[in-house]
Amino acid sequence: MKRVTGIGGIFFKAKDPATLLAWYRKHLGINAEQWGGTAFPWTNPDKPVVDGKTVWSVFGEESSCFAPSTSPFMINYRVENLHELLALLRSEGCAVDPKVDESEYGKFGWVMDPEGNRIELWEPPASE
Repeated sequence: MKRVTGIGGIFFKAKDPATLLAWYRKHLGINAEQWGGTAFPWTNPDKPVVDGKTVWSVFGEESSCFAPSTSPFMINYRVENLHELLALLRSEGCAVDPKVDESEYGKFGWVMDPEGNRIELWEPPASE
């Protein structure tokens, strides 16, 4: 069984998200949407059809989205079968969050690594 198939997103906290987003816009050309981030489509001249994306997003330092981790970042990994992988991780003794979110954006689950970093696992919707 495949476990991780790619990076779905990179999320990090900032003391002043608006100022940091303005810096990224000015110096790196990253234009954040209203929700605080952007999605980079997976295309290139040899492959002009989008078949996925990587999300980049800034959160306020008070955000609890990464809890129980105290790390200022969270990485989202793409997976092919979320429920199967979560069951496997549980059987291997990993600290898997019992919560799973399912929506039009796909299926989301979480696990903590041994250093206390929250990891988000994402099975994209069938349309992606």
